[in-house]
Amino acid sequence: MNSIYEQIKTFKNKYGFTMSFRLKAHTRVIEKHLNPGERVTYIFAAQLSESPVDIIHTCVIALTNRRLLVAQKKLLWGYNLYSITPDLFNDLTVRMGLIWAKITIDTVKEVVYLSNIDKKAAVEIETKITDFMIREKRRYGIRPPASP
Repeated sequence: MNSIYEQIKTFKNKYGFTMSFRLKAHTRVIEKHLNPGERVTYIFAAQLSESPVDIIHTCVIALTNRRLLVAQKKLLWGYNLYSITPDLFNDLTVRMGLIWAKITIDTVKEVVYLSNIDKKAAVEIETKITDFMIREKRRYGIRPPASP
């Protein structure tokens, strides 16, 4: 299987308008926190910020077979990592702008804002995350709300 860095490069080549930097450093954080038997099924990059003008907070978001990981290697030392398990996942919102898309992931404890994503990638990202979360919530015995 491709390394996590190779997977993010594939995403970046497919959706080149996504603004992202230092992807290798961010993917190392993901690799460090994968549990035994856990594998990355989908990965993408974004800015960990609500503002489209904030272009220095790149992060890598990995959907694994167990959870969603948001990793950001800080410039000098340290890193940030969010682990979102299906039981804590509430909602996902996609906002299309003139140039980029924004995605908001709402959890029980916090809200994660992702911005500067290639508009063509937003639909794919939403589908991958939503399909995984609905499937996993059913495994936990949690029924997602019915469609209107």
